[in-house]
Amino acid sequence: MPTRYIGDGYWEIASRQMSIVTRSEQQRFKDAKISVIGCGGIGGQTIEMLARMGIGELVLVDEDTFDISNLNRQTLATLSDVGLDKSAVAKDKVRLINPYVKVTNFNEHVDETNIDKIISDSDIVIDALDNVLTRVIVSRKAKEKEIPYIHGAIHGTLGQLTVFLPDGEKTYEEMFNLPSKGKELTPEVFEVLSKVTSGVPPVIGPTPNLIGCLEAIEAFKIITGVGEVTVAPKILTFDLLNLGSFSIEEI
Repeated sequence: MPTRYIGDGYWEIASRQMSIVTRSEQQRFKDAKISVIGCGGIGGQTIEMLARMGIGELVLVDEDTFDISNLNRQTLATLSDVGLDKSAVAKDKVRLINPYVKVTNFNEHVDETNIDKIISDSDIVIDALDNVLTRVIVSRKAKEKEIPYIHGAIHGTLGQLTVFLPDGEKTYEEMFNLPSKGKELTPEVFEVLSKVTSGVPPVIGPTPNLIGCLEAIEAFKIITGVGEVTVAPKILTFDLLNLGSFSIEEI
């Protein structure tokens, strides 16, 4: 262990990555606040990686509880967590991984009435959601507050990832040509959006966890300034059953 890290647990945890980033770059990550909306398959892995990389503050949001079907992919879940609130379990596990991370959790359904409170002064908002309606609400508020919005989604063995910056070329709704694009979020528009995502999609464990890791490193790149960010309209896509499918395209 380099002597400059001894006596400061935070820097001991981060020591193995200190040849990749400078101390000042890591300090920016230590000073940053990230909101993760969703603490399940994608979100659980995102949260764990952010904690292990040394994020300073996390806001964790999920209205759901763990059930047995989550065990095939949601790395924060164990049998003893079944029935417990996902955001509360996530908070406790972050403390076990890295006690230097400040954590706030909300066991709430995200909508227009609370999204401002939830993301407030965050430096980044990460989408670990499973429905388009909530993504529209979150992405609009992030855009309004000039906060980078990291989008990730999965279906079966398919995954996609992109980053929407406040001054970016396209918004989430524009990039995916959603029916809400350019419209006020009226009850009628909400109804249409609620039908875009339907049913329980298939999923195998590695898919959401890979997206979660990728979302975490995109956040790290944005905050530290190290590396190239996958900024929309560029999008990273893959199919885990076809390793030759990994690509970055522009849409």
